[in-house]
Amino acid sequence: MGEGPSVVLVHGTPTRSYLWREVAQRLADRFAVYVYDLLGYGDSEKGESQDVSIAAQARLLGELIEAWGLDAPAVVGHDIGGGIALRAHLLEGVRFDRIALLDAVVLAPWQSRPKSSTWHVVEHTGAYENMPDHLFEAFFSAYLKEAGSRLGEEAFGAYLEQWRGEESRRAFVRQATQLEERHTRELALLLSSIGVPVLVIWGEEDTWLDPAQADRLCEAIPGARLKKVPGAGHFVMEDAPVEVTRELVAFLSGNGEGAKGRDRTR
Repeated sequence: MGEGPSVVLVHGTPTRSYLWREVAQRLADRFAVYVYDLLGYGDSEKGESQDVSIAAQARLLGELIEAWGLDAPAVVGHDIGGGIALRAHLLEGVRFDRIALLDAVVLAPWQSRPKSSTWHVVEHTGAYENMPDHLFEAFFSAYLKEAGSRLGEEAFGAYLEQWRGEESRRAFVRQATQLEERHTRELALLLSSIGVPVLVIWGEEDTWLDPAQADRLCEAIPGARLKKVPGAGHFVMEDAPVEVTRELVAFLSGNGEGAKGRDRTR
């Protein structure tokens, strides 16, 4: 949607491209915005024995950018979408003009601790694959509330719908069991080699990924700039779409490029 310099938006788990609806529409006033559902998510293909790992998604992102005919677009990645974007850039050789990382799964440890919802899914795959819809809805509601964000009924329904039914439930379990820290640990020593502008945006109330990870990420990436959003949780663009869009527009337009700093959006 829109016209101008190309920007690719990459969502994370357990969401879909719907996550970008408000941000994408605003960015489209100045940019050509590309959004898609990761393999195994949303309306994209779901199938048995499917590789939906961060490593596989990074390869697919590169193939998709080539299919779109894009030459070094900007990329914005949220959650595992951040790890996917960085892996595509650093290990798959995909050229990006600039990179924005929002509450991104990059630095270890990020894998769920024991007693977390994701850990429980991994330990009890059969139960979740065969769970009735009404029970899964209750679980999914509690699961998303752990993120520290305030999702409206419409947004919750959009994220839940993609996991309804037995086949989709198996896809949910599949993506959970394939989340592996080793696929981002391989990036750690390469972060210092990033030579394009990087912006890190993080919700201060993120209870899935400690906001301290944002500071660590900026220390590891030369020249990276950090924006923390007060009152926002892990789904920062759901909680503060206007603030997030404002920061992205300034960054994608090249404003403040090259000035390393840490400040808070107001």
